[in-house]
Amino acid sequence: MASRAVAVTGIGIVTSLGQGAEANWQKLIAGESGIHRITRFPTDKLRTTIGGSVDFLLEQPFSATQLSFALARTAAAEAVAQAKLGAAGDFPGELFLASPPVEHEWPQRVRLDRQAPGQPHTYAGMMSAAAQAGEDLYVDFLNGTIADKLADEFGTKGSPITLTTACASGATAIQLGVEAIRRGQTKAALAIGTDGSIHMEALIRFTLLSALSTNNEDPTKAARPFGKGRDGFVMAEGAGALVLEDAEAARARGATILGYIRGVGEAADTFHRTRSNPNGEAIIRAINNALGDAGITPDDVDYINAHGTSTPENDKMEAFGIQAVFGDKAGQVPVSSNKSMIGHALTAAGAVEAVISILTLQHQVLPPTINHDGPQDIPLDFVPNEARPADVDLILSNSFGFGGQNVCLVIGRNPD
Repeated sequence: MASRAVAVTGIGIVTSLGQGAEANWQKLIAGESGIHRITRFPTDKLRTTIGGSVDFLLEQPFSATQLSFALARTAAAEAVAQAKLGAAGDFPGELFLASPPVEHEWPQRVRLDRQAPGQPHTYAGMMSAAAQAGEDLYVDFLNGTIADKLADEFGTKGSPITLTTACASGATAIQLGVEAIRRGQTKAALAIGTDGSIHMEALIRFTLLSALSTNNEDPTKAARPFGKGRDGFVMAEGAGALVLEDAEAARARGATILGYIRGVGEAADTFHRTRSNPNGEAIIRAINNALGDAGITPDDVDYINAHGTSTPENDKMEAFGIQAVFGDKAGQVPVSSNKSMIGHALTAAGAVEAVISILTLQHQVLPPTINHDGPQDIPLDFVPNEARPADVDLILSNSFGFGGQNVCLVIGRNPD
């Protein structure tokens, strides 16, 4: 399988910084933050009142499902247009979509209760009520509905795949696309990660897990990956999309190749619903699996696009894993987290960061970790506060999710 090189011929991105690869890149290298005070719903009684929400695609009110679809469609349209692969609406490959869990939120539940009183407040009961109340409430909240709509719009082939592996989901979508191309199942794949889940209920749930930053005073300084003052992640929204192709087929059609997915690695530790195993074994194994799949060693990696969520434990465990794999070289490999600027886009994060890795290869500039607050207890080079020109051929992009679901990608300028 690994003998079949996989090329990236199109990318698309939407984050709290804006829409499109160029707009996002310019703000990333300028060290700008897209994190702001939430205005979508009242926050006066919440512990966390900030986020990296995307407020410019849809007019309010809207559901997380509707926004997740709009984000995915926008990013995919940019990627497909750049790839110039097939006719419009006739994508000659399969769709792999990472999307958040689909469920009715409080506004829909209230509406259902008013329209179908007496229905049991179970998922089955609510879906039954939704089917009776109107097609939008029913179809919009079916599992797989986002992928189905994307498949119809872009004309992808085969059954669209919807997946969720927590915060590793976007990278998992890319992994599945790479593996399908390698085994000859398809010549091309559209891999998307999307998440438009900032609503009151989701914010409360993460608050109850003590996962979110409560540094509300200055939203732009709340996300502090690997910093001493970090107190939790900042919930964000966004989407990343990549057109993946069999490299030989892409070269044969004269495509412009932006980079290559050289290696993929995954590992799960099944230790806890949210925490990583303190021994770091699964994180270490995921990194080593990706490097091994790419046929490289730690010495070959030029830059690490960190998961870097800004939670005390995740950053500590990721740094521990990097140190364990890279040994004496760990302090010499630049490591930065774009979540310091865009927040944590959850299901979309792995795909968003893969797009940013491709942009890093194209521009040969490392995005910074902003809000870096001086000497650290973690002895790594976090590209503090300012972007840095660099000679970059191979990037390790990490995605470590709740429940110990870990996926790492090796992304390179060249196929081997």
